[in-house]
Parts: sequence; C-alpha cells; structure tokens
Amino acid sequence: MSLLFQEGDTLAYCLRHSPLDALETRMLIEHVTGYSRVQLITQSETPLNVAQATQLSQFVQSRLDGQPIAYLLGEREFFGLRFAVSPAVLIPRPDTELLVELALEHTPRPANILDLGTGSGAIAISLAVQDTQLKVTAADISPAALEIAQRNAIDLCQPDQQVRFFESNWYQQLPPERFHTIVSNPPYIVKDDEHLSLGDLRFEPIDALTDHADGLSAYRQIITGAPDFLEIGGWLLMEHGYHQAEEVQALLKDANFKEVRSWQDLAGIRRVTGGRWHGN
Repeated sequence: MSLLFQEGDTLAYCLRHSPLDALETRMLIEHVTGYSRVQLITQSETPLNVAQATQLSQFVQSRLDGQPIAYLLGEREFFGLRFAVSPAVLIPRPDTELLVELALEHTPRPANILDLGTGSGAIAISLAVQDTQLKVTAADISPAALEIAQRNAIDLCQPDQQVRFFESNWYQQLPPERFHTIVSNPPYIVKDDEHLSLGDLRFEPIDALTDHADGLSAYRQIITGAPDFLEIGGWLLMEHGYHQAEEVQALLKDANFKEVRSWQDLAGIRRVTGGRWHGN
C-alpha cells in the first residue's frame, strides 16, 4: 500500500497536500515531528524522515477512516489542562467544563467532592488543580479508565492537590463517608440512538456513552444513592443530554432534592441539572 507522504516531503508540502483540513493536519505534523506551530512556519522546508513520513501517513489515513483526532494524538485539552486519553475513556468535551465551573461555585471551602464515572479524570483533576482546599474522590467501574485517570493525576497534580481513585460501580465500592458535592457525567444516550454510529462516538467506549436503556438509568442510581453520601446542604450536579433537563429535574424532585434547577452551556442548551440535599 502506497503512503500518502514519502521521505523527503517537506512540512510545507504535507500541509498543502493533506486531504484533512489545515488545523488537523498541523496538529498531526506537530505530534509526529515534535515541532511547535511557530517551527512549522519558520522551518517549513524541513523534510520528513522515513519514520515521520510513515507515521504521518498512517495518522492521516486513520483520521480519514473516522478515528478521533484526540485518540491519534493521545491527548485532549480540558479546562486549560492536557489530559491523556485513549479508546478506554470518553474524549473530554468543552461542554463538560460547565460542570466543573458549577461545582467550584456551589462547593464551600474546605470540602470533599465526589466525581462518579470519572473516565480520564478530567472533571476530578480539574477541580483539584483549581483549588487545593478541595479533596476530590473519583470513581469508575473501568480499570482501564482508572489507569489513565491516575496517570493524568500524576502528570497534572501537584503534591497539595488531592485526588483519590476507587474502582466502583457508582457508590457500591466506596468507603462510607460524606461529600459536600457530588458531580457526574454519566452515560445518557438512549440505546440504539443513531448518533452512536456517527462521528467520534463510533470509537468511544460504548458503556460510557449509553446505559443501553432509556438514557436515565444511571441518573436513577446516582440520585437514589446520593443521600447516603451527601452532607446536609450538599449539591448533586449532573451533566445530561440536550433534551433531558426536565426528566432529570423530575427525578431529583421525586427524591426530595430541593433548589432543583438546570444550567445552560455556551450554546444555550440546558446541559447540567442539579439539586441540594436537605435531608428527608
């Protein structure tokens, strides 16, 4: 099979002749060569060696086949931090930054925070890095996801930024303690939804995308279990799909949560819903 690029092709040539858009091509070239964006401009006539030409060709073809750029690069930026990612975890998305912002806003200091279904650790680690007075606990049922999250914590957290990790199916394997805030971005896509077969979602872990049911089963488990782990006055904050705000609000109200409301993301979509626990 012939390669898209050959030894001796210059960086400028690759940028001009790549079938991908310019941004994605530049990101892949930077990754393969180790060059910065400025170096791609100032050293644009630098030729690729054999290994670089082969790797770049393979990356471009994989992207043409639909593989997410984040998995090819092995990282994604979230809340100003670069998180390692792999097909074992969801790719962190800008929409989820709202959940981090709300947790920071609704949590007293000092405080304990629990992140359920942590995946790459993007939410938990971002919270810990933002404020050293937050002691963050993160849980996920996937050992492969936890391995990546723990690696991210080592790479991104300072000694005074605290994150603990547990392999747990929601609350089941957690120690009995209370948290001031619980956050989660659980699987919420309805089974057989056509979006699961489109775009990046085709390559992301299916169990982190859908509950294989009505899209609400994870919320029922999280909401039902929360009173045993929340401090009185503590908040439960959850990301959800663009059309699920009313349903998640109803679940919270039925479970006797107060001050229930939803918050919009930058696109004006109600993306996070939460409520405050005042006891039974």
